[in-house]
Amino acid sequence: MQQSEIQTVKHRFGIIGTSELLSRAIDIAVQVAPTDLSVLITGESGVGKENFPQIIHFYSHRKHGPYIAVNCGAIPEGTIDSELFGHEKGSFTGATADRKGYFEVADGGTIFLDEVGELPLSTQVRLLRVLEAGEFIKVGSSKTQKTNVRVVAATNLNMAQATREGKFREDLFYRLNTVPIAIPPLRERKEDIVLLFRKFASDFAEKYRMPPVKLTEDAKQLLTNYYWNGNVRQLKNITEQISVIEQQREISAQILRTYLPKDEMERLPALLTSYSGDKKTFNSEREILYQVLFDMKKDMNDLKKIVHDIINNKQVDIQQDDMNFQPVFINKNDNLYSTPTSGIEIKSEKANRENIQFTANMDDIEDFQEADEYNVLESDSKPTSLSDMERQMIKDSLEKYSGKRKLAAKELKISERTLYRKIKEYGIE
Repeated sequence: MQQSEIQTVKHRFGIIGTSELLSRAIDIAVQVAPTDLSVLITGESGVGKENFPQIIHFYSHRKHGPYIAVNCGAIPEGTIDSELFGHEKGSFTGATADRKGYFEVADGGTIFLDEVGELPLSTQVRLLRVLEAGEFIKVGSSKTQKTNVRVVAATNLNMAQATREGKFREDLFYRLNTVPIAIPPLRERKEDIVLLFRKFASDFAEKYRMPPVKLTEDAKQLLTNYYWNGNVRQLKNITEQISVIEQQREISAQILRTYLPKDEMERLPALLTSYSGDKKTFNSEREILYQVLFDMKKDMNDLKKIVHDIINNKQVDIQQDDMNFQPVFINKNDNLYSTPTSGIEIKSEKANRENIQFTANMDDIEDFQEADEYNVLESDSKPTSLSDMERQMIKDSLEKYSGKRKLAAKELKISERTLYRKIKEYGIE
């Protein structure tokens, strides 16, 4: 499709954004619309999946037929078969009359099954028959009925994983997934975030009859780098809150920060300058802390090497990017060692360490050497990756508080929600 045609689709269905991933999803929807192929739309909650079945229906030959959207996750398991396929009078308690299901009503049109991953396995079998043969049977009936309906489904679940776990039928998944359309999350459409905020701010200003709110440059930067777990829906809600609550119409980063959930703040990207001058990006502040700890461990190893050289009566002069040690001498006759400035000076960009001055006798140095050998052996058995360290910290905290997540989360300085996600992610029992 030409870019102008995609822009026309966006305008018609109220889609805001210039992201290439979003434009690609719209292009696929328009291209597949004239066919009767089943379409599975995937994406996180709040990305706007509900717009794409409407695009498919509008550009298909069924556009004059009925269009029905069904939220499968909102219908109780006991009544969903009746809602989708209908029922006969007297088929169950409360069935006082015959009822047409959505597949019968949508004959000749399109049915959109939102949150299709929430369907019970028994209902999945019925749906598979509709897709394969265009047939269904009402609840309480033995008569087979025909229907000519286009099925478009959507889910925020990982369907491949759901099929492996037996929560979703594999044959139904492949039937629905004839043409997959993936809707990108808002964090992958950074160029669209400020545009969406401006559009929502304008809409709410008109709705509540007030001037629209505007963002300062630092607020735009914060908004763009935020994780947006709730995607476009979350951005819209926060824009509405700010529009209604704030008296000041110019929103700074400090004001905006009060409206953003703190448990997602730790996912903001952060830059940490390494000793060599290179820049490294981290996913959370905790990873920065781990990196600092690793660097401190490296500094300690350098310090241990100096002590070994001291024991061997060597003069040490170390020049490193992140540490600056004065020359060190040892006098075995006096069982003392020192530097010309009566101490060792440690300088580090990442950790503001104070100057350390000390003296020790040879017995202390030998004890330190033995401890050093022990530490080397011990460190070999400890986790070395950031994820292993984080997993171990969570396990230790949970064991300390006998599995009480609230207390463990408080000690780790994270929310219970984040702790629960990490426990699930690392498979901690």
